[in-house]
Amino acid sequence: MTTNVNQFISELDGGVFEEKLAHILSDVASAVTDYDRKGEVQITLKMGKIKNSHQVQIEHTLKYKKPTNHGSISEDNATSTPMYVGTKGALSLFPEKQNQMFDKRGSINSDVTPIRNS
Repeated sequence: MTTNVNQFISELDGGVFEEKLAHILSDVASAVTDYDRKGEVQITLKMGKIKNSHQVQIEHTLKYKKPTNHGSISEDNATSTPMYVGTKGALSLFPEKQNQMFDKRGSINSDVTPIRNS
């Protein structure tokens, strides 16, 4: 299994990255047609391992430059999202396998350590 790109983009920053990207793409495209000059949108993804886990911290940056009547406007926006790395490197917000905390009868699974009050 490989990373589902549509799902990956929609999970970055809890869906906010996808909304920002959609807005920026439309804004730059509109300015390009209005001023007949080129615009630019860049997506940068940097990954680092989260220690003692099968997770990576993904830093995602959106950078754009849109033409104006007498020049251009540019901006960049950077946020990050932790993601699990599954089989064959598939990235996901949630792990592929997660132990059940309770069995069908509502008893605590023997693999789960109960919390004890002192």
